[in-house]
Amino acid sequence: MGFSQDTLELRAAEGAIAPPHEAASTARQVLPAAELAALNQRSTPQGLWQLGKHLGVMVVSGTLWAMQMQNGWVALPALLVYGFSLASMFAAMHESVHRTAFANNRLNDAVGWFAGLLSFYNGTFYRRYHKWHHRYTQIPDKDPELSDPKPQTLRDYWLELSAIPWWIGKVKTHLKIASGNVQDYPFLPESAYAEVVRSTRVQLAVYLGAIALSISLGHPAAFFLYWVLPLAVGQPFLRAILLAEHTGCTNDDNPFTNTRTTLTLFPIKLLMWNMPFHAEHHLYPSIPFHALPAAYERLSERWQQVDAGYLNVNRSIIAALKPAAE
Repeated sequence: MGFSQDTLELRAAEGAIAPPHEAASTARQVLPAAELAALNQRSTPQGLWQLGKHLGVMVVSGTLWAMQMQNGWVALPALLVYGFSLASMFAAMHESVHRTAFANNRLNDAVGWFAGLLSFYNGTFYRRYHKWHHRYTQIPDKDPELSDPKPQTLRDYWLELSAIPWWIGKVKTHLKIASGNVQDYPFLPESAYAEVVRSTRVQLAVYLGAIALSISLGHPAAFFLYWVLPLAVGQPFLRAILLAEHTGCTNDDNPFTNTRTTLTLFPIKLLMWNMPFHAEHHLYPSIPFHALPAAYERLSERWQQVDAGYLNVNRSIIAALKPAAE
């Protein structure tokens, strides 16, 4: 069954999607109601199958990394795949906080939290943050994603890809929220303060528990070798993908120009839960990941920002950068 406008607004209030601006709302009328209703079908079996494939890649590559660490020919590619599968758990969290990964909202919230735990995000916090990103996509001073400036110089670009600012920002934010300081985030309603603080504290407690367990078992480096290092290796790939979503697009509420779809390889589409079809996702956030390829086929001629491959997008981003200040 599809969503009526009243249902869309209700789900927005619950955090599933953001209520659209007038311009975006008008744009969303491009698909007939019956066609959109078909695309909007959430599926728990599809979500579990997708999650199983993602975790399967993670387990196989992580096992190879652990068992073949001394064999560089196996260890390096295993580490790259394992690291990206950890970092791209961000995509599983993203789909779940939209509550489109599964038909059951409790399952969405549980998987979103677990995926955030693995990728060093907090799903409870991110759900509110991301709702505002959809509500105010590319609107200066309103879209929270724009609070992190896009790279202006080549030095900025490589620093962004290193993920060093991301790590620093995540540590600071997690500690700040865990301390109960949540009033600085306009996208957090007061009614969510306690839940977000509790969720972040539990997440940090899990990390501390994992460190303590590895030490007690006589493997003090385990937490670093099997989580921090792989995640650090995978983050630059995720940064390059996320940069492509809106960089170089228009800073306005036109969904046909403010978001980019990137045509890419199957492994990336798999681990990113079809988020490379990002313009489709922003136009219709209610469409689940498994229906986004069909949405692309239906809408592809309407986009002004479609690129073939993340290398091409990032080359274009680099070409548009300002010379470094001397």
